[in-house]
Amino acid sequence: MSDTPPDRLALDPRSPYHDIEAINRGVGVRFNGEERDNVEEYCVSEGWIRVQVGRARDRRGNPMTIKIKGQVEPYYLT
Repeated sequence: MSDTPPDRLALDPRSPYHDIEAINRGVGVRFNGEERDNVEEYCVSEGWIRVQVGRARDRRGNPMTIKIKGQVEPYYLT
């Protein structure tokens, strides 16, 4: 495995961008210079992250998310 995290990563196992090896290794996200620990999905090339909106759920029981645009810097924790 390389030392750079994937360009796009999602925590949802149904997503095509879900990479269990990268998630198990531990990926941190710095968004606009601030550490974020509530990121559900990110994309470096498009410059956005998806975060949960409070405790709201959709009709399937998944957390409601919003997309925020800005500078995304993923890194491995170890």
